[in-house]
Amino acid sequence: MRCIVAISIGLFCSMLCFGQSANPSIHKGNELYKQKDYAGSLQLYNKALAADPNNAVANYNNGNALFRTGKGEDAVAAYDKTAEQTKDLSLKEKSLYNKGVALAKQQKLQESIDAWKEALKLNADDNEARENLQKAMAELKKQQQQQQDKQNKEQDKKQQQQKDKQQQQPKPQEQQSKLSKQQVEQLLRAMQQKEKEIQQKLQKGNPQTNRPEKDW
Repeated sequence: MRCIVAISIGLFCSMLCFGQSANPSIHKGNELYKQKDYAGSLQLYNKALAADPNNAVANYNNGNALFRTGKGEDAVAAYDKTAEQTKDLSLKEKSLYNKGVALAKQQKLQESIDAWKEALKLNADDNEARENLQKAMAELKKQQQQQQDKQNKEQDKKQQQQKDKQQQQPKPQEQQSKLSKQQVEQLLRAMQQKEKEIQQKLQKGNPQTNRPEKDW
């Protein structure tokens, strides 16, 4: 059966209570799993794997129980083992699907997208995998856009701060050219005095003589 679990980004996972087997530990584990005793089922699946590490069904169910007990990374590893061990394409596709869910739960969207793409290669009719893939791709694009917008705003803010800082600092040339009113008056007086001295020197160098009146 398929059990739907909503996760933080709004995707849904399909957990398959799979693997009725001659192995009594797997059978008992499945019974506990159905009763939502995930910790108990996990112990029994581990017991089955201790006896047969290459049991793909035990690995798959172990991954489901790990996911239910909040051990997402371990669940991903269990699904990978299942996909490697099994020759059953249906079980392999379900492992890849649930791997995508476990990765999405950890906010590893790109990796979850890759897992669902692989699942769809094995079963193109899995509508849930397709829907989750579309949602994950849309969410990843949204996050990337938000990150880009944040970076742009931070860059704009830094540029504006730098511009404001430059505007607040007077330019060296402006500092040199600005004179107080008193300094301007002193400069004018000095120029006038200099001009007066020059005129006086010119007058001394070219004295005017009085010509005698014409004697008629």
